[in-house]
Amino acid sequence: MRKVLPYVVLVLVFLAGVIWTSDQVTLEGERTIYSVNCADGTWSGLRCTGRLVPGDRYRFRASRTRNEVVFWIAGSAAPSGIHRNCTVRDRGNWKCEPKAGDPPSVTNEMVNNAPRPIPGSAIPPVHGVPKWQWWALRAGIPGFRSASY
Repeated sequence: MRKVLPYVVLVLVFLAGVIWTSDQVTLEGERTIYSVNCADGTWSGLRCTGRLVPGDRYRFRASRTRNEVVFWIAGSAAPSGIHRNCTVRDRGNWKCEPKAGDPPSVTNEMVNNAPRPIPGSAIPPVHGVPKWQWWALRAGIPGFRSASY
């Protein structure tokens, strides 16, 4: 048993790491957009002609029972906002109909865990990457050129 225990612990730590990096399970039931910016270049679709740098982390907490989505920027002093007129299937699939005077958001709709751009919005579309890639960029690991959405 003593010989097997270290392997069991190693497998459990590995599985926990995979789950954490995939962002499929969160304690709060939120969806986070790990945004990236294109430094020293421009966007050509999802490809950055410069270098990717980590951007803000936009968090969304969708409530199916209240038909609302609360949103904020993680680590920012900016106030949170709320969309009240929403159709929510789950944390990664929802759509809100904003009203005049609602606080601005990077998206009013999430489909398959990816934000949809807001047509005619002054806010440019957000480009995002998986959690593990955002943290790698934040750690200074180079070589990434494309966003996932």
